Amino acid sequence: MKGNHQQSSVLSALSKEQLVSVANIDDISADYTGKNKPFIRFLVEDKNIDGKKIAEILSNKFGYPYIQLANFDTTLVPEGIRNEKLITKHNALPLFLRGKVLFVAMSDPTNLDALEEIQFNTGFSTELVLTDEHGLQACIEKVLEDESDALDITDIDSEELSGLEVQEEKSEDDAGTGEDDAPIVVFINKILLDAIKKGASDLHFEPYEKAFRIRFRIDGILTEIARPPVSLSSRMAARLKVMSKLDIAERRVPQDGRIKLALSKKKSIDFRVSTLPTMWGEKIVMRILDSSSAMLGIDMLGYEAEQKKIYTEALDQPQGMILVTGPTGSGKTVSLYTGLNILNTAERNISTAEDPVEINLEGINQVQINNRAGLTFPSALRSFLRQDPDIVMVGEIRDLETAEIAIKAAQTGHLVLSTLHTNSAAETLTRLLNMGVPSYNVASSVSIIIAQRLARRLCPQCKEHEELSEAQLAEQGFPAEKLSEIKLFKAVGCEQCTGGYKGRVGIYEVIKISPEISSIIMEGGNSLDIANQCQKEGYNNLRQSGLIKAMNGMTSLKEINRVTNA
Repeated sequence: MKGNHQQSSVLSALSKEQLVSVANIDDISADYTGKNKPFIRFLVEDKNIDGKKIAEILSNKFGYPYIQLANFDTTLVPEGIRNEKLITKHNALPLFLRGKVLFVAMSDPTNLDALEEIQFNTGFSTELVLTDEHGLQACIEKVLEDESDALDITDIDSEELSGLEVQEEKSEDDAGTGEDDAPIVVFINKILLDAIKKGASDLHFEPYEKAFRIRFRIDGILTEIARPPVSLSSRMAARLKVMSKLDIAERRVPQDGRIKLALSKKKSIDFRVSTLPTMWGEKIVMRILDSSSAMLGIDMLGYEAEQKKIYTEALDQPQGMILVTGPTGSGKTVSLYTGLNILNTAERNISTAEDPVEINLEGINQVQINNRAGLTFPSALRSFLRQDPDIVMVGEIRDLETAEIAIKAAQTGHLVLSTLHTNSAAETLTRLLNMGVPSYNVASSVSIIIAQRLARRLCPQCKEHEELSEAQLAEQGFPAEKLSEIKLFKAVGCEQCTGGYKGRVGIYEVIKISPEISSIIMEGGNSLDIANQCQKEGYNNLRQSGLIKAMNGMTSLKEINRVTNA
């Protein structure tokens, strides 16, 4: 009976969009009886119904994000949780692991038993993303072919830890790799693996006079993980510098390096490494560079429907400038690369100038800025414009020279994407003016501005209702007409999360530069004038977008107050 109800839900949705006729629903159900294959595969293979159209219709019907797997890099599939029996039984493929949330691709949104069984077997919470049947089958076949080479990092022991390889050339006089340092090697590898498994974005190794601590940044918050003996701090620093191919004898100046840690023959993780001399030794911070974050698709980032529409329409334009703004760690790079991933086709020439290159994406020409060698943002941009580009991405507009070249490119038939460090969309425009960019150039070149923050998601397992009076809600800025129906939740904490939160969601202010906003820029208006016009045109600022996330139960009011500085 349960299967019949699921089939009816799917067929009803398809009939409303006229993909199947109402008269044929009973015949289709009867023909499926006795078939030993998933229902969606039956519709595609036996009834010749377009799988992509099915996925798009069901995505709208059931509210799950839609992702195309045609160019998906299967090496990004979590290796420790590839269970061939579960994958083939449920026609479901684990795609990404974000902290303790596992995103699972399926073509049938009614098969919730699959999500429950995968959650039970892996220990991770599951979230469904929809895809078309042909793309799913091809991806599953590729993953299962590669399974023999996979390494399970969720169940690795100390004997295996010393076998992890750093993919760099080795030197005979490397420090930190001798027999006396074997425990250090094992410990460092364990710390790196723990960081990957816990979904950390950064690792901090911090020496003090009488202490040495290691912290992870998980969901934007630093958490202390370990306090090794302070006597080991210099040996750990030496080991990390060896892995990063830095000068271990130089302890007086900062150094930057990179580690590629091989987890298996086909899976590796990149770390960006920065050293800083302090009073009591070298502090080392490592950023985990996660290429899979750009592959999630725009539906997974947290844009509201109208905001997503503005962004995708700007990406469709042949020229103009898209600016993303926010503090360090607010997800600007992921937003830009999600857009680049949408644009990344064989018909387009895409070049990026970054410092550093954080996400590797095949099909995009990525340039690492090297100021010492004379490879600056302006020089890279000038070279791009001689390379027949369609799309240019500038990691950050830091000065007038870079801004002028980027704006010139946006005015001469190129789509330009870049970032700025400002607090709001309105301040981004005035920042360009303050740099010295003429107002008419700003008004004519900038298409949209996206200001963003990352807020921690509430854990669905333990979140609880938070009672606030209507007066308190109004004071926080919630819409007056909705005060009586608002239900908020607060963080509690359980074994499945960190302090009541699990994962993060984006909060956005997306502004399309209208003729009225352009007029304010041309007339020398300030950021307050621009912000007021944005409100008149109905654009939500960061605070308003955050309150929507709180009303939808995604995060808490306390978290919104933290990230939007209420």
